[in-house]
Amino acid sequence: MTVMEQRGAYRPTPPPAWQPRTDPAPLLPDAEPYRVLGTEAAAQADPGLLRTLHARLVRGRRYNAQATALTKQGRLAVYPSSTGQEACEVAAALALQERDWLFPSYRDTLAVVARGVDPVQALTLLRGDWHTGYDPREHRVAPLSTPLATQLPHAVGLAHAARLKGDDVVALAMVGDGGTSEGDFHEALNFAAVWQAPVVFLVQNNGFAISVPLAKQTAAPSLAHKAVGYGMPGRLVDGNDALAVHEVLTDAVRRAREGGGPTLVEAVTYRVDAHTNADDATRYRGADEVAAWRRHDPVDLVEQELTRRGLLDEDALRAVRDEAEAMAADLRARMNEDAPLDPMDLFAHVYAEPTPQLREQRDQLRAELAAEAGEDTGADTEGTRR
Repeated sequence: MTVMEQRGAYRPTPPPAWQPRTDPAPLLPDAEPYRVLGTEAAAQADPGLLRTLHARLVRGRRYNAQATALTKQGRLAVYPSSTGQEACEVAAALALQERDWLFPSYRDTLAVVARGVDPVQALTLLRGDWHTGYDPREHRVAPLSTPLATQLPHAVGLAHAARLKGDDVVALAMVGDGGTSEGDFHEALNFAAVWQAPVVFLVQNNGFAISVPLAKQTAAPSLAHKAVGYGMPGRLVDGNDALAVHEVLTDAVRRAREGGGPTLVEAVTYRVDAHTNADDATRYRGADEVAAWRRHDPVDLVEQELTRRGLLDEDALRAVRDEAEAMAADLRARMNEDAPLDPMDLFAHVYAEPTPQLREQRDQLRAELAAEAGEDTGADTEGTRR
């Protein structure tokens, strides 16, 4: 018998006292994404919640369209649209209490706005004008995270610290399917489960990490199944069903607040627009695929339920759309104004105490700007302005 055969035949027997730490069965997600809209359960949904979801979805759809148009006008450097994913964005914001924290990714601008951040401030980072663009503490929204999944360990750290301090706070961290391939995703889930931190992870599985389909990222039955390996429950939900996403996230937030630990939620949705305005999505997916997902549009699903229950007529629909148009007009007008910029802000938020090198660079730039200002107001030897 070869050494490899001997090794293959070796089956260590655990000591009698060994037993699994956690029964994996309750942690497993459902075989199919959880749905509410279009089922009998939808009839029990609160009318007020349905109307709120609908208004936020319509507003979010218009926000995405207006922000995309602003990139074409040169008012935004880049915009990662969440068109088609509005149900996840809106539900994430509505599932949280005021004292909770939201940790968004770069595509979650709509969730940031739904949380209460000014629409222009939410776009400032993507405009290239300033740092975050908003005060994270005002609405308890962490900065938009462009590096993939780096916000997840931050969410765990905040949630763990809040629990140690006795604060009744939950963190909800959003990430795309591509972010689950990052080491930060693993580290965050592992720490969250070991510490039983009050944090909820929402994975928006929109089918692609830029052009890479999910099948080339993982062989797992679903991304929600990854939760079992960390010792936390996984939930699989239809990400275009705003009512279902809201219910699942609300339940996960409640569980975390009550000391039940973290939850991994996978929302199966679709990115209808390109990855960003710099992407050509036709190179890696077909028009038929996009059309099929448009027939499962999150805005239409809620409107159909409201109409079926007699909760939405033409006047109410017009009022919701008019409000969204007013928001878009205000956003358009304010984004067309050039914001006053101070170059010294480049050095203001790098270190708590500026390093000698940073102070040197700051002083050098200040001197150069002062020199340029002096040249602009003076005349050269030929009497012409420079």
